[in-house]
Amino acid sequence: MKIAFAGKGGVGKTTLCAWMGDYLARHGQDVLMVDADTALSLGQANGVKHEELPLPLSLREDLVRERIGSGYMHLNPDVSDLPDELSLKLPVDNGSAGRKRLLVMGSVSGAGGGCACAANVLLKSLLAHLIIRESAWVLVDLEAGVEHLGRGTVADVDALVIVSEPSMRSLETAARVGALASELGLARQALVLNRCSGEPDIPAMDGLPRQTMYLPMIPELAARQLTEASVLGLTGRERIDELCAELVRRIQAA
Repeated sequence: MKIAFAGKGGVGKTTLCAWMGDYLARHGQDVLMVDADTALSLGQANGVKHEELPLPLSLREDLVRERIGSGYMHLNPDVSDLPDELSLKLPVDNGSAGRKRLLVMGSVSGAGGGCACAANVLLKSLLAHLIIRESAWVLVDLEAGVEHLGRGTVADVDALVIVSEPSMRSLETAARVGALASELGLARQALVLNRCSGEPDIPAMDGLPRQTMYLPMIPELAARQLTEASVLGLTGRERIDELCAELVRRIQAA
């Protein structure tokens, strides 16, 4: 299954993507997590030190020249070998038979058009390959905001998880993301409201997904983020696992 995670910056979409990947891998699944955000923090959320992260594909000029060329660009490059070649294997707890990998892509500019630079052509080709051809669970941490939603790339994922805080600005961004995704034909959506106190009354907004889940503030995570970037290995992991399991059930049933 292919799931994209979207939302306003700072709402916890990268954290939720990391939790979902870890949950699936610990339960025996083959998981490929794709960092397609300019912030490039998905690796660190998974416990990888910044200096250990591979160079983002968007900055790999050697590969761009090899696959796309210079001058006249090859717009349909072969990228089938890149997921295995470029992904970083991540450890999985509990001796699970699952597998967890990280692919650091960088941001896809103007996914439905716009930038036609060689690096962007390669990124879009690889993302399309992952979504359409890859047999593993693919979790894509998208650029914050709405500009990344474009035809032929994330429009082809199986489901979109929109992460928001219980605030008007965050919900307005979530509604715009949901509405645009619906226009592109992506009907399987879920809203995860993060850092909640109970289940707040959400104002009616066109575009917000009907499937809604709530995640409370996790004090242990907030305290840890002052000293390390990893969001894994929390003592209250059972609650997070329950959220991930329920989220999978809902989007698979939608």
